[in-house]
Amino acid sequence: MAIVVDNDTRLVVQGLTGSEGRFHGLRNRSHGTNVVAGVTPGKGGQDVEGIPVFDTVAEAVTQADANTTLIFVPAPFAADAVYEAVDAGIRTVICITEHVPAHEMLRIHPYIRTKGVTMIGPNCPGALSPGKANAGIIPAEVFSPGSIGLVSRSGTLTYQIGYELAQLGLGNSTIVGIGGDPVVGSSFTDILELFEADDETESVVLVGEIGGNEEEKAARFVAERMSKPVYAYIAGFSAPPGKTMGHAGAIISGSAGTAQAKKEALEAAGITVGTTPTEVAQLAARGSLR
Repeated sequence: MAIVVDNDTRLVVQGLTGSEGRFHGLRNRSHGTNVVAGVTPGKGGQDVEGIPVFDTVAEAVTQADANTTLIFVPAPFAADAVYEAVDAGIRTVICITEHVPAHEMLRIHPYIRTKGVTMIGPNCPGALSPGKANAGIIPAEVFSPGSIGLVSRSGTLTYQIGYELAQLGLGNSTIVGIGGDPVVGSSFTDILELFEADDETESVVLVGEIGGNEEEKAARFVAERMSKPVYAYIAGFSAPPGKTMGHAGAIISGSAGTAQAKKEALEAAGITVGTTPTEVAQLAARGSLR
């Protein structure tokens, strides 16, 4: 079945005619994603290597039957791109754009919830269901199809752990990078809930980092509502106290949000926490062989 993106994904790329949108849109297509359209206002009627370009998302929905959007729109216009996609009937929004103002996301978040829309990002690598669809910038070639779900705030750590699993002969049902901003469309708990309901996912790896309390919320969700085993890795044990670093969401207040506090919360919920990306991949691998 997979989550977020699958064989039924019909992708429109908002910003397909830009350099980043074109590069990644074509890469997504090369990995089997059904990229049905692009959108750039004023460039309707053009195409990008056979992918038709429309002036609006509404046209992409009505003429190309798009149901998922990948947003490569500059930050000042990204919020409007999200609203346009949702109002056009898009059900899944994946926003790669960085530096979307937090106050814009505070308005978008409740709006998408009332519409029943799944949003990943902003400031994220996207979502990949190996062998089915890739919507974002995740390097699909390092992942293999399998039964381990992977959800992360960090893009590069996601890639490393997926590669480690592939080297161990294992694969992933879906990989979701939720993004590192303080306010994102989907939280850890949102994605964990989808994995719990997914028949193709047998276990989950969660990759967190310092700052905020999303990992602590995820720990409570796992303890109360998940039957599938969850393994975790927290980045930031060596972060110097008081130093701003990493994602915009990596803000520590007192002892809250530290790597140690998150590790303790996860372990209290019965989640095995690895000390390195390699170790958490090995833990998940051993669990899948039981």
